[in-house]
Amino acid sequence: LSRAHHVPEGCCKTTVLVKIFLKNCPRFPLQKMAKLTAVPLSALVDEPVHIQVTGLAPFQVVCLQASLKDEKGNLFSSQAFYRASEVGEVDLEHDPSLGGDYMGVHPMGLFWSLKPEKLLGRLIKRDVMNSPYQIHIKACHPYFPLQDIVVSPPLDSLTLERWYVAPGVKRIQVKESRIRGALFLPPGEGPFPGVIDLFGGAGGLMEFRASLLASRGFATLALAYWNYDDLPSRLEKVDLEYFEEGVEFLLRHPKVLGPGVGILSVCIGAEIGLSMAINLKQIRATVLINGPNFVSQSPHVYHGQVYPPVPSNEEFVVTNALGLVEFYRTFQETADKDSKYCFPIEKAHGHFLFVVGEDDKNLNSKVHANQAIAQLMKNGKKNWTLLSYPGAGHLIEPPYTPLCQASRMPILIPSLSWGGEVIPHAAAQEHSWKEIQKFLKQHLLPDLSSQL
Repeated sequence: LSRAHHVPEGCCKTTVLVKIFLKNCPRFPLQKMAKLTAVPLSALVDEPVHIQVTGLAPFQVVCLQASLKDEKGNLFSSQAFYRASEVGEVDLEHDPSLGGDYMGVHPMGLFWSLKPEKLLGRLIKRDVMNSPYQIHIKACHPYFPLQDIVVSPPLDSLTLERWYVAPGVKRIQVKESRIRGALFLPPGEGPFPGVIDLFGGAGGLMEFRASLLASRGFATLALAYWNYDDLPSRLEKVDLEYFEEGVEFLLRHPKVLGPGVGILSVCIGAEIGLSMAINLKQIRATVLINGPNFVSQSPHVYHGQVYPPVPSNEEFVVTNALGLVEFYRTFQETADKDSKYCFPIEKAHGHFLFVVGEDDKNLNSKVHANQAIAQLMKNGKKNWTLLSYPGAGHLIEPPYTPLCQASRMPILIPSLSWGGEVIPHAAAQEHSWKEIQKFLKQHLLPDLSSQL
């Protein structure tokens, strides 16, 4: 900054430097022929996309931005900076991000690094059948968001469609006897391996994982059990006979391959999934994502027998520096140290896949899974597999879903911390989704299991 340039009072030198640069230097030598491509333009949300930019100046830095709006109009966005090759090309499969929302070679980084404009937002697809997410991607000049600096129009842009259902997948609303939910059937005659999909503390009916699993060849029942339709508004007890009805409903369907079914579950849903696997002989394969190995809140009831919740200690509830509540130490003095509170997992007839986020701030998932595995081993059981991911949080979801580190819960006044670090959490989601499908096929498809 030479003496010839006067710095107005209240204006920082950085701002002045950038303004002088933009005024006196030629514009960034990015050419109008820059072309942004993404393949495929329309795909399932768990499919990777190959993004490239061509027609740039050699070694030019370009900013790639992604954005989408959810069904309520909430904005999610991300950006990363890349340097073109000597021939003026950027390929996200090979080139590293130099900065932005992530660094390094991450072909799908623009997707899983999407952040909510509003704090405590979580990206959840509600209408899985009729509309995809539309993700807008732009290639732009790098710029500084400083006052009075005009932002140039994008060099190129495109829109991607990200679906939760493959063509031909059918959704059937379920309201039979007490059962409430949605059944998703893959295209074709079948029969298909059957899976019950269970979520946890948010209640209601979540369909995005069940619809995606059906797109991969599983007849999947997204089963609601509270705060939906005419079901109880609060989860005062877990009636295992209700879930048994759900299993029987699924097995009665002509397109479902018996004689058993699988369970895909998370959080309180995983607690219920474990209880089902112990008490119901039809459960052949159970995926437990970050769940407890004991009754945590509401008593479980099955044919008159009551399984009470374990004691918890509110003194171990932590409010972190951001004002977010962490519950992972709540059972530290009880279930974490005394196996008498644990489910008798050794009584289960099927197989277990434990999926653990080691940075889970809602449950001490690693301790709970290790405790359950130790119990199985003590009883001579080998019917388990453990996937434990350092840096992954509580909400391990299908691949390329943005990390939700914290969100509001309808039944709680404070906001919950779910934990997780962006890059390792994304890697955990991509790896675990493949392993979950492999596990379910291995134990629900007789021909496949005999070959493994």
